[in-house]
Amino acid sequence: MKKVFQTIVVTLFALFWLVISFYPFVFMVMSSLKGRMEFVIQPKWALPEKFLYTNYIRVIEGGFLRFFSNSVIVSGFSVLLIILVSSLSSYAISRIRFRFSGFVYTMFVAGMMIPIHITLIPVYNLTRAMGLYDNLAGLVGPYVSFSLPVSVFVLTGFMREIPLELEEAALMDGASRLQVYTKVIMPLSKPAISTVAIYNFIMLWNEFIYALVLLSSPKNWNLTMGLWNFHGQYSIDIPLIMATLTLAALPLIIVYIFLQEQVIRGMTTGALKG
Repeated sequence: MKKVFQTIVVTLFALFWLVISFYPFVFMVMSSLKGRMEFVIQPKWALPEKFLYTNYIRVIEGGFLRFFSNSVIVSGFSVLLIILVSSLSSYAISRIRFRFSGFVYTMFVAGMMIPIHITLIPVYNLTRAMGLYDNLAGLVGPYVSFSLPVSVFVLTGFMREIPLELEEAALMDGASRLQVYTKVIMPLSKPAISTVAIYNFIMLWNEFIYALVLLSSPKNWNLTMGLWNFHGQYSIDIPLIMATLTLAALPLIIVYIFLQEQVIRGMTTGALKG
């Protein structure tokens, strides 16, 4: 009886938390389907009198697809580099014995404590000196650099718990370090790698401050810069802004729905093993 009661309480709490978490998105979608005057006059929580899809058409015609594609390109390429660099670094720290491995790992972890804002001026000056200002390529360096600490932290903790015997057997069979990395360590680290990829993609998809500092031309704006422009241009048209936010958030929600198990498994495994 006690177990049944606990199950009911947990289920009710989970449903309550689902409503609290999901209803803001529902409100955003409902508001995006209203007219501007209807949103002002009618109760904010009322259903739309008539579902207006023209807000989405106006957003797409306003350059949303260009901003969207820019974000996909820069975030996707950055995540690939993050996985490559962080996995190689984590493999060296966790599996190869060298004198300063502990110090190198400490420096990576210490990087998580550096506030992003104190780096804006040096990064801006360096980007201009390299000729990458107002270029999507100029975002890749800062994105990768400030994503490495947490990525190395997660992957190192995971790789340290991979049985050493597997690596030794591969080396005895004549495999090189590179082959051990590609054919043994990387396949076994898929949960942690998936977590790193999804986490960093979401973070970079929502990144704004570097884009604001390093991009100036509308043709090079990513999605967050485009949203900022929509807000300034249509600040009175709340339903149009809600339509823009819905389109921006939808890809992340879809990705998380299908890959949430990978995220949870990778994070919990890394936390327990680290």
